[in-house]
Amino acid sequence: MNILVLNVGSSSLKGRLYGLAAPIPSDPVEPLWDLRADWASRDGPAGIRIRTKSGAPLDREVPVNRLRGEFVPAIETMWRGETRVIEDRSRIDAVGHRVVHGGEKLRDSTLITAEVAEEIDRLRVFAPEHNPIEWSVIEAMEWILGRAVPQVAVFDTAFHSTLPPEAYVYGGPHEWLDKGIRRYGFHGISHQYVSRRAAQLLGKDLKTLRLVTCHLGGGCSLAAVSRGQSVDTTMGFTPLDGLIMNTRSGAVDPGILIHLVKNCHYTGDQLDQLLNRESGLKGISGVSADMRQVLAASAQGNPRARLAFDAFVHRLRALVGSMIASLRGLDALVFTAGIGENSSAVRAAVCSGWEFLGLKLDPEKNADTPTDVDVAANESAVRVLVIHTQEDWEIAVECFRLTNPARWGLEGVDQ
Repeated sequence: MNILVLNVGSSSLKGRLYGLAAPIPSDPVEPLWDLRADWASRDGPAGIRIRTKSGAPLDREVPVNRLRGEFVPAIETMWRGETRVIEDRSRIDAVGHRVVHGGEKLRDSTLITAEVAEEIDRLRVFAPEHNPIEWSVIEAMEWILGRAVPQVAVFDTAFHSTLPPEAYVYGGPHEWLDKGIRRYGFHGISHQYVSRRAAQLLGKDLKTLRLVTCHLGGGCSLAAVSRGQSVDTTMGFTPLDGLIMNTRSGAVDPGILIHLVKNCHYTGDQLDQLLNRESGLKGISGVSADMRQVLAASAQGNPRARLAFDAFVHRLRALVGSMIASLRGLDALVFTAGIGENSSAVRAAVCSGWEFLGLKLDPEKNADTPTDVDVAANESAVRVLVIHTQEDWEIAVECFRLTNPARWGLEGVDQ
């Protein structure tokens, strides 16, 4: 069964074609075809990279304003040219999509019907940089493959649908809940995958574990995972809440926004630009939104870069503490995504705050760039795992489960 996974963000698109057969293995398999498109620099060209299992490469750059027109030709490289890995488009059995916001109605991965597509489009007001483009990709794939090919939406908010009311309600008027204003949480696909992978690495039943999963990338969020379910998280109504991120502010005093509107005459669009694109590591350091460049500048004595790193870690430690409180204990701390997987300095700084819990890092293990490894010292009472997140694989498994659950086995995959 060939499953195409499409993971589109505000400035990137990932596509992977998986050839799957029952039983689904517990470890991710190598994709047959791999597409990466990145248009983070909207003033420059977009990069398109395609790799296949056989090694046939394709790399090119196109102007950002022509990228939408390149989508269909890029998809067609699966069955055309040197990157061909299937005979034709009819060999694609299902398509799985990452969708950022499912709101209150779409609480589980689901087959995409006309009604589901309309709800995804309606929720664009909650995720204006994500849901609109995700909806357009769903429409494009229906046009390319036809309506007979099932498409599945896997929601970043779904894993957090188990949050208890006291964790998702805000301190505003109760009427906010009627308007859908509540904490939803995001990065759920990643938090779900690394939770399950953590149980595998520890040789434990996921339902016995208390985990704090730290997704630290361009966007950053934590989840408190108890018995395999999310019971607390740091992102909220939008992905802007919680931790300091690359360019996002994370949680700020709402009074600041009132002040900026009343006394500095900021508009909604200006606040959006300020909080989502000009804040975080970029805004504090004045150097870069990239943690690697912030650390390099800090090492050279740049005080603002050092402040950005220290503030990032301070907020991270504080919110890890709130997650531990929600769990009433901790068995393992899990780091994932770009910063979590690659920054030994961030991991060491965060873990240095939890010695009183018996958490002790192994400096030598942590100094490398470990993948799916426990970097805690042998005597540590709390395990510290570095796990390479595999959101695309998680989407493929969900798609596989939903498109043919009776025929295909899922041995080795906890549900």
